[in-house]
Amino acid sequence: MKESGASEGKSASELISKRFAELGDWRGATLSRMRTLIREADPDVVEELKWVKSSNPGTPVWSHDGIICTGESYKSVVKLTFSKGASLEDPARLFNSSLDGNARRAIDIHEGEEVDEAAFKALVREAVALNSPGASKPSKKAKS
Repeated sequence: MKESGASEGKSASELISKRFAELGDWRGATLSRMRTLIREADPDVVEELKWVKSSNPGTPVWSHDGIICTGESYKSVVKLTFSKGASLEDPARLFNSSLDGNARRAIDIHEGEEVDEAAFKALVREAVALNSPGASKPSKKAKS
């Protein structure tokens, strides 16, 4: 796994780990678990912390030749947003949020919910393949 976006003398991975730990509840544990699945699906993933401002500690981003997904925590949900999710096949129907957009799709995870690990890893691998140089652009056919 590669990293970028380090600051404060710490690597991006260290800052992301710190951020998840600071959540101190199910959201941090859920983001940690999903991060592990992303790393298992793509050992060459680049981990970054982007959009850092004084009022925002930043958003964890996983990339490989482009953004795969971001991980955000809200009061009652953890959201994993795939930047090209609308172009990905999702036979397990993991995407349950941002379904009306032309590009993004998201997976909202609420406290106590489990995500199909195999299906999630397949989505990550498909997103990596779509980002790869030479990948064909998705067709404009209607998604069901």
